[in-house]
Amino acid sequence: MTDKAAPPLGDLVAIMARLRDPQSGCPWDMQQDFASIAPYTIEEAYEVADAIARDDMAALKDELGDLLLQVVFHARMAEEAGHFAIADVIAAICAKMVRRHPHVFDERPGDAAAVRESWESIKAGERRATSDDGSALAGVALALPALLRAEKLQKRAARTGFDWPDADGPRAKILEELAEVDAAEGDPARVDEVGDLLFAAVNFARHLKVDPEAALRAANAKFERRFRAMEASAGGAFGALPLDAKERLWVEAKAAE
Repeated sequence: MTDKAAPPLGDLVAIMARLRDPQSGCPWDMQQDFASIAPYTIEEAYEVADAIARDDMAALKDELGDLLLQVVFHARMAEEAGHFAIADVIAAICAKMVRRHPHVFDERPGDAAAVRESWESIKAGERRATSDDGSALAGVALALPALLRAEKLQKRAARTGFDWPDADGPRAKILEELAEVDAAEGDPARVDEVGDLLFAAVNFARHLKVDPEAALRAANAKFERRFRAMEASAGGAFGALPLDAKERLWVEAKAAE
């Protein structure tokens, strides 16, 4: 349900300006900079994703507000430094959305595949116009979670034709990398080979049309659910149980789902 009396964005902008006021603002807010706030921005984005995964609309409303605050916070700091203001942020995203949707705003109809191709072509053009980095991998953010960044790097490379023709190649690569992990001597070599193994697993998932980040989130949730069920069954004595008893509880937790 929509709040009919919802305050405008300007109210939040004014609150942030007050919090950052050098004379009467909040000491903590005034001490922050882009680097110190960035981790909170990432955390809030994940909390939005968590609320969606739990289908919790009340939490989603709250978390979207927290994420919006992060945007306003960064924009306020940029305005103080003379770079841009929140109005410039909004104008830029509006222009970008219109530019990237010619099939809507210029009435150039196309199917989903054509629209996707056009979107990627426009984004590539934007990267060329704003960066001297001519690589197909340019612009894949370093701050992305490693699993997600691996997938994006692979997709970019695939657009140049550097890709396996089907899932057999990455599947074989997993077995090859697993053997190299087994053969690795010393911690640095093991770290290197395990990284290659994980990268190959992402590639395999991509060829199976599986989102590796979503798949791993689901696996994490499944493990947590089963582990908590084991703890509950043990009645607080889980840590003291021998491994074979814990294994039995694990099997029971799986069977109960």
